[in-house]
Amino acid sequence: MGTRAGGRRTGPKCIAIVGPFASGKTTLLEAILARTGSIPRQNPVSSGNTVSDYSPEARAHAMSVEATVATTEFMGEQITFVDCPGSIEFSFEAEPVLAACDLAVVVAEADEKKIPALQLIMRKLDDLGVPRILFLNKVDKAIAGVRDTLKMLQPASSVPLLLRQIPLRKDGVVIGSIDLALERAYIYREYAESEVAEIPGDDKARELEARFSMLETLADHDDQLMEQLLEEIEPPKDAVFDDLAADLRDGAVTPVLIGTAEKGNGVLRLLKAIRHDAPDIEATRKRLGAPDGAATVAQVMKTIHTPHGGKLSVSRILSGQVVDGSELWLPGGDTAKVSGIYRMLGKDQVKLTIAKAGDTVALGKLDEVKTGQTLSSAKGGTKQLFEFEPPQPVFAFALRPKERKDEVKMSAAIQRLAEEDPSLSLRHNQDSAETVLSGHGEMHLRVVRERLEGKNQIPVEGHAPAVPYRETIRKSAQQRGRHKKQSGGHGQFGDVVIEIKPLPRGAGFQFTDTITGGVVPKTYIQSVETGVRDYLKSGPLGFPVVDVAVNLSDGSYHAVDSSDMAFQMAARLAMKEGMAACSPVLLEPVMKVEIVTPSDATSKIIALIPQRRGQILGYDARPDWPGWDVVEATMPQAEIGDLIIELRSATAGVASYRAVFDHMAELTGRLADEAMNANGKAA
Repeated sequence: MGTRAGGRRTGPKCIAIVGPFASGKTTLLEAILARTGSIPRQNPVSSGNTVSDYSPEARAHAMSVEATVATTEFMGEQITFVDCPGSIEFSFEAEPVLAACDLAVVVAEADEKKIPALQLIMRKLDDLGVPRILFLNKVDKAIAGVRDTLKMLQPASSVPLLLRQIPLRKDGVVIGSIDLALERAYIYREYAESEVAEIPGDDKARELEARFSMLETLADHDDQLMEQLLEEIEPPKDAVFDDLAADLRDGAVTPVLIGTAEKGNGVLRLLKAIRHDAPDIEATRKRLGAPDGAATVAQVMKTIHTPHGGKLSVSRILSGQVVDGSELWLPGGDTAKVSGIYRMLGKDQVKLTIAKAGDTVALGKLDEVKTGQTLSSAKGGTKQLFEFEPPQPVFAFALRPKERKDEVKMSAAIQRLAEEDPSLSLRHNQDSAETVLSGHGEMHLRVVRERLEGKNQIPVEGHAPAVPYRETIRKSAQQRGRHKKQSGGHGQFGDVVIEIKPLPRGAGFQFTDTITGGVVPKTYIQSVETGVRDYLKSGPLGFPVVDVAVNLSDGSYHAVDSSDMAFQMAARLAMKEGMAACSPVLLEPVMKVEIVTPSDATSKIIALIPQRRGQILGYDARPDWPGWDVVEATMPQAEIGDLIIELRSATAGVASYRAVFDHMAELTGRLADEAMNANGKAA
C-alpha cells in the first residue's frame, strides 16, 4: 500500500469551480486568489468588485453570467481556476471548460432545495469523466450536522461522498475543522491561515468514528487497507493519503472538504488537497483521447471578445507548446495564426512568450476558431476531441434595433455574442420577417439584450415571436374568376373555374386540372397554379392556407389578350371569392412537450399544464435519474413561449423541457379573434 496513486502530480493544473446557483463559487475563487496573493484582499460578492463579477450584467443581477478564468500560483505550482456560472440558464458555459480541466471543485451547501441542481452538475461530471472534490461551504451557518448533510446530498452523487474533515465546535459555533487524514485540528482565523492545534479530548471519539468511516470507504478499493482494518492495525498516514489521491483520480469517491469561503476558512486545506491529489495534464489527455506524439494540441474552452484586444480563445495546451506566431490547424483543415499569448486573471491579462503543456492561456486573434474546437500543429489537424451539442432553446424573443441604421451593426454584435456563447441561437423567420433569438431562459436573453445595449451601444426592441398560425377550410366551393382589362392595344384576359376542397390535416396543398377541349391551354394551367399558390400565402383570415385541394375544371381564353399574368390574376380572384365561402378556420400549432422535473414538483407541473390548454399524456420516473420524473403532454405553441419561467419557478430553477411539433388544431372563439387582430385582420 502507498503506491496506488504514483505520487503527487506536478505541473500546471486547470480546476473548474462549479455548483448550484448562489452556493458561493465566486466567493471561493476570490478567497483562493487572496490566499495565494494574486489579489491584495478578498472582496465580498456584494461589492461587485470580485474577479468573476467584473461585467456590468453580473453586477446588475448579482450572479455570474459567464465563465471566468484566473491563473494563480500556490506553493510554487501554477493553477488555473475557471469559475463557472451556477444558474441553469448559463450552465452550458461549463461544458467546454469541464472537458479540458483536470479536476472540478463542486461548491455545495446544506440546502435540500438545491439537491436537484447539484445532481445535474454531478451527472455532467459523470458523463465527462471528470474527478471532483466537494467543498461543503457555509458550515458556520449550517444547522444540521455535517454527516447528516452528506446523507442528504449523497443521492446527488453516483459515487460515495467521502468526508475528509469534520467541524470543530465550541459552544455550538464552528471554530475550525478536524482533518481525518492528518488527525489534526485547525482553528479558523478570518481571512488568514488556520492555526494548527491538537484535537480536543472531547472531540477525539467523534474524530475516531468519522476517520474509521473514511477508511472503510477507502478499503473498498484497497485490499491491504481492508486487512489492516479487520486486524485493527493503524494504517500509515502516507498510505491513507495515497489511497485518497488514487480514489479521487479514479473517480471512485468524491472527497468532501468543509469551510466558509466568505471568511476564507478551509481554503488552504482545499488548495493543498488540489496540489497533492489532483490529476495532471497527462490524465486529462488520456481522458480526452488526445493523440500521442510531439505535436502541439490545444483544446478551446471559451471565446472572449475584448474591447481593445479583439478575439481571445481561452485554451488548454494538452501537449507540445505554443509560441507567438504559431500556426495551428483547425479540425476542418484550415489554419490560424496565434497573435498573442496571455495568462488570465479575470479581465486582466499578462502577455507571455510561450505556453507549454498543462497551461491554460488565451490565444489572440484566431478569428476562425470556435469554442470547443481542437487545434493542432500537426499538418491537416487532429480529430475533434470533444463534441458538444447545446441543449434545445427554451425561451425566445424577436429582436430588432430601434433604428434601422443599426441592423447590420446588431447582426455583427449578435454574431460575436454567439461566438462567446454557442448556446445562443439566431434565425430569421420568413413568415413573420422576424429575427428570433433563442436561449435557455428569460435571464439568459435579458443579459444578451443588456450587452447589445450596453457593451455594443445598440438600442433594441424585443417581443414574443409570432406564432406560425395557419388557416384551412371546412367546406368545398366552386368559383369562377375572370380578369379582363382593355386599355388600347393588347388587353388582358383570363377566365378560370376552380373547385376548392378541404384535405385531411397535414396533407398540405394539391393542385389538379380536369380541363377538356383546350378551354384553358396547357401553357396557362401552370399560370393558374402559380396564382393559386400566391393567394394561399395569406388567406381570408390573414394566414397561410394549408390542407386545401384546388382543381381547375373550366375556363376560357382569348387568342390575343390572354397571358401568363392574366391567368394568375384570374386564379387569385377565384380563390379570394371562393375561399370566403369555404368556412375558413384558424389552425394553431400544437407541440409535444417532454418536461423533466424533480419528483417532488411533479404534481405542480401536472397542475399547470391544463392552465396552458395542455393535455397530459402521462408521466413516469426518469430513467437512471433517482428523484426525477418525465412528464409528457401536448400544448399549443402559443402557450409555450414563457412556459420555462413557470417551470423553473416551481422547481427551484432546474426543470427544463423539449418541444417538437405534433399537429395543427382548430382555434376558434376569443383566442382566434385575438390572433387575427394581432395579425392585422378583423375577426
